[in-house]
Amino acid sequence: MAVIVITGSNSGFGMHGALAFARNGDTVYATMRDVAKADGLLNAASEEGLQVRVKMLNMTRPETFTSVIGEIVEEAGAIDVLVNNAGALRVGTLEDTSEDMLRMVMETNFFGPALLARVVLPYMRAQGGGHIIMVSSLSGLAGLPGDFAYTASKFAIEGAGEAMRHEVDRWGIKVALVEAGMYATGILSANTPGDSLLPDYYPASSPYRELIEAKLEGIKASEPDAFDPRTVGDLFVEIAQSDGSRLRWTADPVAEKVLSVMHGQNDTKRDQFLRDVADVSWWSEGSDAPTK
Repeated sequence: MAVIVITGSNSGFGMHGALAFARNGDTVYATMRDVAKADGLLNAASEEGLQVRVKMLNMTRPETFTSVIGEIVEEAGAIDVLVNNAGALRVGTLEDTSEDMLRMVMETNFFGPALLARVVLPYMRAQGGGHIIMVSSLSGLAGLPGDFAYTASKFAIEGAGEAMRHEVDRWGIKVALVEAGMYATGILSANTPGDSLLPDYYPASSPYRELIEAKLEGIKASEPDAFDPRTVGDLFVEIAQSDGSRLRWTADPVAEKVLSVMHGQNDTKRDQFLRDVADVSWWSEGSDAPTK
């Protein structure tokens, strides 16, 4: 079966993707920044009688990519599928985002995946094929308020995935983008510990503070309706087995709606659609933030 490398595998899409590929009989290398956090994945795999191999890979340290990928190829003989899943989210507007924070998000969400793919591509060319799956987001299709750094990084992934697809298809290498809505992955709560909605790093004097709080209140209220990340793990397997003719894969009905409606619209209709679907018209209209 195939040899799979998945980044950010300690939780969320990455963990469920690793388990889904293992169920499929594939050889799975589950990578993560902190291997001490691998217990959840390893315990889940053990309960099902599955085997996954854990490797340390920090997406903000591209100088380590060559050695890690080289070790995997030496052990397994190939890399058939790379799932670039690891990601970081930091809430905030441009004015409230420090340069260090912006660079960290871009390093994790864009430069890391792009540079990791660059290391893997020569192996895929030499073996005559492969599949690179880039996990994007609806934030990569639509820029909305309060999500500046994350949105910028995911827009970059969208462009990178589309360009790379055309660059490498002559060698039988396939590229896919996964568009996902809101899932119960814990990526937001990881930045807002305890009962606080705003993360510790958010400036107390920010003119956007009440707006951000209102947006986070809306996200928190919608958490019970969040999609199950296990479905994205299964989608990774489906994509890896596909013929490569499809670039953008929607993971849920909300993503499907956004993708279908946004393409072909003029900017006025696009803006209104985005404000309606994300319930943020009040932000642009200068209305008071919704009450908690």
